[in-house]
Amino acid sequence: MFTGLSAFPLTPLRHDAFDESAYATLISRLVSAKVDSITALGSTGSYMYLDRAERGRVARSAVQHAENIPVLVGIGALRTSAVQALAHDAQEAGASGLLLAPVTYQGLSDDEVFTLFQDVNAQVSVPLVIYDNPGTTHVSFSEELYARITTLEHVASIKIPGVPTDPNEASARVRSIRDHIRAGVTVGVSGDASAANGLVAGCDAWYSVIGGTLPQLAVRISRAALGGDSASALTESARLQPLWSLFAAHGSFRVTAAIAEYLSLVAADCLPRPVMGLNAEQRALVANVVDQLQLID
Repeated sequence: MFTGLSAFPLTPLRHDAFDESAYATLISRLVSAKVDSITALGSTGSYMYLDRAERGRVARSAVQHAENIPVLVGIGALRTSAVQALAHDAQEAGASGLLLAPVTYQGLSDDEVFTLFQDVNAQVSVPLVIYDNPGTTHVSFSEELYARITTLEHVASIKIPGVPTDPNEASARVRSIRDHIRAGVTVGVSGDASAANGLVAGCDAWYSVIGGTLPQLAVRISRAALGGDSASALTESARLQPLWSLFAAHGSFRVTAAIAEYLSLVAADCLPRPVMGLNAEQRALVANVVDQLQLID
């Protein structure tokens, strides 16, 4: 469950309400592509914009439509009590694992981050994934903090930010993390543009934004990299540089939504306000890249 490709689908809205029909379509595509796991309610899934009831509906829908594929559910929230309530709901929905980012308004110390995970760990019965996403949460994990948190019983994986471009530096980064964490805890790379590099450098998993909308594309890269065909994985990732450039310019969240809208997988204007999608000029660039790279899968 914490190796291979974990696909992060959008949580599409229609008229500011959860579009369960479109969501079921996205999940069915992940099942057909045979992703290794599905992560509902990650950052791509708009988790912080949804209330508890909405997040419960999304979690239940993901599990219902995922067939035999394990579903991880994001439970990040500002208060520990809210995180624990969301963890309860996700487990009741049938989640196989939980993804926890330390969400902040006030800055958090390392002790506060550790205590969050400690308190949640004490009340769950399924594995936990550490979600290290400093660009969004403004919480940076040191390797020493990884080490402390991975002593907790239920912590099973870390979702790390993208690795360096240089292969030697990437390998050294992954080795250093492994030297600090408990044996058996997997290391999963995020940052889609560096995912192939991360897998080749020794990461166990790819926690993927694009995999939630274009799963076959992500499956090809992950299977090649983890199967020993590093050249094919790196070549395919390099071919996608126009897509990665769009991610860098406009953010993977908005670009992925624009792709899903262009492919008619979700309704127009599917993101939660006040977040707005790309403008017409930017959407035209996305459509051109989709067509140029033949990203319909």
